[in-house]
Amino acid sequence: MTTQSVAPDDPIVIAGRAYQSRLLVGTGRYRDLDQARESIIASQADIVTVAIRRLSTVAEGSDLLPMLESLGVTVLPNTAGCFSVEDAVYTCQLARDLLEGQALCKLEVFADDSLYPDVRATVAAAEALVADGFEVMAYTSDDPLIARELEAIGCVAVMPLAAPIGSGLGICNPAAIRRIVESLEVPVLVDAGVGTASDAALAMELGCDAVLLNTAIAYAGNPPLMASAMRHAIIAGRQAALSGRMPKRELGMPSSPTQGTVG
Repeated sequence: MTTQSVAPDDPIVIAGRAYQSRLLVGTGRYRDLDQARESIIASQADIVTVAIRRLSTVAEGSDLLPMLESLGVTVLPNTAGCFSVEDAVYTCQLARDLLEGQALCKLEVFADDSLYPDVRATVAAAEALVADGFEVMAYTSDDPLIARELEAIGCVAVMPLAAPIGSGLGICNPAAIRRIVESLEVPVLVDAGVGTASDAALAMELGCDAVLLNTAIAYAGNPPLMASAMRHAIIAGRQAALSGRMPKRELGMPSSPTQGTVG
């Protein structure tokens, strides 16, 4: 990304709505609801994603949505656990009813238990959901061609994986992520595979508009502290991207002047 005049704390706009935080977090894998709440607060996220199909199986699940409502965050329903177009579309329809007509959703369609996205099913589900009036944020592979197709369908954001969900491997193919960023007009969010703060910062340095993560916080030794670290990493990475990094050189270059020195 080249140097820009945009302020580093400018909001991200998704489906016409502005959000101040560029860190999106999830609600799964926490020890309990209190730990989830503390971590979300520490992250200062404006958007929190919830797995609709698993909502009834979450510990204290009946209290999850009221807790999120009390925090004033936007609940982003996702289709985690769906392995077909039909299941994904139906889950989004259930979420729309549950959230009083909200159209914004995160689409995930998995190929198998590896949780790698089924891109053909994702494209088909995105087409059906957009036609039904949904504002689709699509989780997908790091294939730039698929990313462009999802944008052309009408998805409001494209979310390529950094690595497999829950792996913590970080960004395995930074060149592909950068290519997606350069190719799309809609927001690009790295989703899945982020393991620590440096991974989140790198995603932003590559030009991504935001990062969505869950396991890296929930499985940390101190989840609220890691949530805070991720928040700062997102800010630092975006500031670095906007400032324009120095060029890499094979040889060193003195940082002090070599001309006109004493002696």
